Amino acid sequence: MAGHSPAPVRRAPLWIALLVLASIVFSLGFACAVPLAAFAAIAALTLSRRDALLLVGAVWLANQIAGFTILHYPLAPSTFAWGAALGAVALASTLAAQWVKGRVPLGGGIVAFLAAFAVYEGSLVAISFAFGSGVSNFTPSIVRRILAINFAAFAALYLIHRMGVFAGLAKPEAPRQKLRARERQA
Repeated sequence: MAGHSPAPVRRAPLWIALLVLASIVFSLGFACAVPLAAFAAIAALTLSRRDALLLVGAVWLANQIAGFTILHYPLAPSTFAWGAALGAVALASTLAAQWVKGRVPLGGGIVAFLAAFAVYEGSLVAISFAFGSGVSNFTPSIVRRILAINFAAFAALYLIHRMGVFAGLAKPEAPRQKLRARERQA
């Protein structure tokens, strides 16, 4: 058994559980302004694509459960529709952050966050325009507030992740995707 090494420590479930718990805390503190773009970016940076999408789905679901059970979101079709839209947009934001992460060598973390936030807010504005509702929720002051909440959450979650890596409780950032030869030539 000299050549047998112990099984690798599974750290992703602990990280995922911590982020879902954090999302509940954010949901209770910010209600409709839960920083889903921050969760999308941190998931994209620290997990595989599959795990990142699962995490963001779990974060969204935890937010919805807290919203309907604790914060008493109205049981109206528009509330359910916006909830579904937030989930889809959060998943799209995760994919955007992962796409950027693999293509930006320096400062990829902040650029991934900005990509996630741009897709998140841009998609919500587009949905609002398409349905003619809630466009007034996208004034510059409101968008700045949402950006600040998301950035603070992203910074805090990133710091917690780095401390977890240092303590051996978390894996380092997910490896960057290697560009294919065809993409490098473009």
